[in-house]
Amino acid sequence: MTNIPETGRTPRVQIRLVVIQILVLSLLGTLGGRLWYLQIREGAEYAKKASGNHVQQVVQPAVRGSILDARGVPLADNETRLVVSASRTDLLKMKDDGKAVLTKLAGVLGMDPKEVMLKVRLCDAKTPQPCWNGSPYQPIPITDEATARQALQIRERAEDFPGITAEPEAVRRYASPGKSNTAQVLGYLSPVTDEEIQQAQDTDSPYLRSDQVGRSGLERQYDKVLRGKAGVTRYEVDNLGRVIGKAEADAAQPGSNLVTSIDARVQRVAEYELDRAMKVARQQFDKITGTNYKADSGAVVVMEAKTGRVVAMASAPTYDPNVWVGGISAKDYKKLTGKNSDYPLINRAIQGQSAPGSTFKVVSTAAAVEAGYEWDGGYPCTSSYSVGGQVFKNFEGENFGPISLGRALEVSCDTVFYGLAHNEWKKDGGINPKKGQAKDYFFKAAHQFGLGKETGVDLPNEVTGRVPDRKWKQAFWEANKGYWCKTGKKDGSYVERIAYENCLEGNKMRAGDEINYSIGQGDTLVTPIQEAVIYGALANGGTMYQPTIGKAVISADGRTVQEIKPKAQGKLPISKATIKGMDAALAGVITRGTAAWKFGGWPQNQIELHAKTGTAEVYGKQTTSWLATYSKDYTVVMTIAQAGTGSGASGEAVRNIYSALYGVQSDGSIDKKKALLPTPQKALPKIKTDGAIASPKISKDPVEDLQATDEGATPPDENQPGATTASPTTTNRDTRRRPRRKGSRRMPT
Repeated sequence: MTNIPETGRTPRVQIRLVVIQILVLSLLGTLGGRLWYLQIREGAEYAKKASGNHVQQVVQPAVRGSILDARGVPLADNETRLVVSASRTDLLKMKDDGKAVLTKLAGVLGMDPKEVMLKVRLCDAKTPQPCWNGSPYQPIPITDEATARQALQIRERAEDFPGITAEPEAVRRYASPGKSNTAQVLGYLSPVTDEEIQQAQDTDSPYLRSDQVGRSGLERQYDKVLRGKAGVTRYEVDNLGRVIGKAEADAAQPGSNLVTSIDARVQRVAEYELDRAMKVARQQFDKITGTNYKADSGAVVVMEAKTGRVVAMASAPTYDPNVWVGGISAKDYKKLTGKNSDYPLINRAIQGQSAPGSTFKVVSTAAAVEAGYEWDGGYPCTSSYSVGGQVFKNFEGENFGPISLGRALEVSCDTVFYGLAHNEWKKDGGINPKKGQAKDYFFKAAHQFGLGKETGVDLPNEVTGRVPDRKWKQAFWEANKGYWCKTGKKDGSYVERIAYENCLEGNKMRAGDEINYSIGQGDTLVTPIQEAVIYGALANGGTMYQPTIGKAVISADGRTVQEIKPKAQGKLPISKATIKGMDAALAGVITRGTAAWKFGGWPQNQIELHAKTGTAEVYGKQTTSWLATYSKDYTVVMTIAQAGTGSGASGEAVRNIYSALYGVQSDGSIDKKKALLPTPQKALPKIKTDGAIASPKISKDPVEDLQATDEGATPPDENQPGATTASPTTTNRDTRRRPRRKGSRRMPT
């Protein structure tokens, strides 16, 4: 007998077999579970991906719609260019990441190899321009200025340039008709990013990787209608990439055209006059700083008074929007964004905000009337106004005696408004009013005039300006109290004393705050477009319109026209009688007030103009020039930073804009044949039978006549009263810089 089982296996062998069986079963179970997960749980997703491997899509970019001026002249359109692009995906498959190919390509294109390589790198938070901020899977344009010979070299030697294409493509063009630039209004394009594609995929306007997207201006505001819809053709391919069939195709839909209210001719004149006014200002000496005026930035808005439609909008410094086409170079990008660039990408007509100076007095006048002050009352226009230990001076110590509110506007008497604001401050309870006691007529009026909020102009990134009322002061104090209390000194420098005072009572409305506010100083900030809305409302009888640049959207085939109607957004908080009084006073500014020395000989009996000058102090800088004007048809507002007085810096330029609009000659006569736009353009451009929009040609530069008039003319010295063109009775109080008021508690603006 033996203890060995009949199977001939020992217990140890049996144990091993059991373990092996368990392992096999475990592996089978794991495999089965994985197969269930792949085929059942995630089957649909993997099937979708698998089918994608056998479907290739070819994208046909949509032709972007044009942006046209009010007469149909293209401001932005498209042209066919030879575009050389690189596939980053193909380049990265090479051992050297495509450096040899890009170097060879640079030689053909006559470019610096380093610049070519920078263009194909991806943008991120740490990577400066130039770089590619679009999808990494989309061909990256190297240049859109390739010659036919260069393109032929690349295509004939395709084996030397793997991943490189040279194809004719529709490229954006900013036409600058008649030398009008319109850069900040139009904006620019750049490639869509992966993040934007992801965010828009579930919307009614998804992006494709080939899309160019508006980044600023009208290109961004109306991107959806301008962009159109790219066409996509899907092909079935085998595992070797050979086409075996056509799955489906969606035809490209071209973008619609945007007709604007901009008139390219008036735009050119506005840009030229703003630029020339800044150059002339830089030749003028500032007695306060002992240097010439810097005149480093400015803006001008020309707007239809009865509709709010913008006829011209210029911002300086400016730039050429074509630098973005085909990818911007490092040199150009630095010019636009560097510390010494003065930031030309900013549209100062809607994003530049500064103290309005005396142009704000129309708001203060309305507030005074609302508070119960008589229009024809006798308000003392003294040489100075004292509050406690502070002395607030009138311009150069002028004294007109008792005058009406209208006359105070006309001669821009500061002390009248000081007195009115101080009286209301005391009625409101002074520095510690009781709850509900303060009526704040002066601050309430500013909000009713639309200040402190966006106008709603159809451009992106508009700023709100600022009304420094009690609510704002409290919030500002809470945000800055710690810093003020840390840096303030009772007997320190001017800034340290201001910080000390603000630490103690920066949340309270002090007498000096309201006094400075009444003449548009202190913490008050407005934009040129806000001023245009206000003075446009004065011109049309009191209606404030939402400013618009887009006038109509017309489909590519011309069959659908969606007109953008003017939109009223409120009334000025003043009676018709008050508007009539202001109208007369502001007309007086042209004939015998602070702007008369610049408008001598103007045919006022035929084309009545109205104006308000403003010279705003800015702590640590030279004064800001403001000039707000209107006729029965248009509002023209110009501002130039660090340029001196309102009429001194801007008077001649604004007059020339009106001369171009109405055809007014240097001798005061009117030549209707030379008038660019004697009445606002109402009709839309004609649409041809093929859907194209009729476009008149601009035969010559619209400023040629102005240049001819300017030749040999010497700009008057605004510091020399004898150089003015005003009559002997004219008060030239706005021809020199306003001395800083002693003891004022204005915060740096």
